[in-house]
Amino acid sequence: MNMTGKVMSLKPALMENHMQNRIDDLFREKDKNILSVYFTAGYPNLGDTATIIRLLEENGADLIEVGMPFSDPTADGPTIQASSDQALKNGMTLEILFEQLSDIRSHVKIPLVLMGYINPVLQYGVEKFCRQCSRTGIDGIILPDLPPDEFSLNYQEVFKANNLHNIYLITPQTPDSRILEIDRLSTGFIYMVSSSSTTGAGKKVSDFSREYFSRVKNLKLQHPQVIGFGISDRETFENACQYAHGAIIGSAFVKALQQPDPLEVIISRFVAGITGTEDREG
Repeated sequence: MNMTGKVMSLKPALMENHMQNRIDDLFREKDKNILSVYFTAGYPNLGDTATIIRLLEENGADLIEVGMPFSDPTADGPTIQASSDQALKNGMTLEILFEQLSDIRSHVKIPLVLMGYINPVLQYGVEKFCRQCSRTGIDGIILPDLPPDEFSLNYQEVFKANNLHNIYLITPQTPDSRILEIDRLSTGFIYMVSSSSTTGAGKKVSDFSREYFSRVKNLKLQHPQVIGFGISDRETFENACQYAHGAIIGSAFVKALQQPDPLEVIISRFVAGITGTEDREG
């Protein structure tokens, strides 16, 4: 009986939609101005994670990236680094994160993506991690420090078995040939890093490389693209959406969470400021 239980535990815990993935559904239903919002799990307070997800959906976010805090977030700017450090001090772990999200699909329907670094996932166990993601209703994973070749060789099958998209990143320095190869390997969407710097909300529209955006657009990739890094307000969001299917806001939202107002007020005000609904309401 114990042996049977162990065998059963290795089977992927697919959600009720079987091999359907909410990321694919989103891009089929909406092909432009997709708003993806990133925040760090366990920040500002350990118990805020599920509440923030629910409020983001209620206020119009199309996709949510939940950051898995890590002690050495090398690709992140100071705002997200600080939030990751605080989340770890709050006690956030992958085990706690999955507990917090265990009932999230009773409340939230939009795609959820976990974003972080490969080291904590390896420590947790890749197969166990993927099973927990499937049980929880996670649709995709972003691990910037996991090379596509290594993923294809070692982890692709377990991701596929658990209906998880692995989201690849490209940068202005990525050659066309490599972008086309990533497009071939991709499922879900392609994360277009807007610049070669770390994440941050201090850039202006003029800082974005229109040549890079246009170059990628002209490649006519089969997978949709979403632009991230440096998207901080309605102007930069709308600019990015001219060149891709949507944009990701991270540091600006994490910074907004530092405000003393209730989460309901902060999130409603922030999303409205990006989408322009505040103008229509006002």
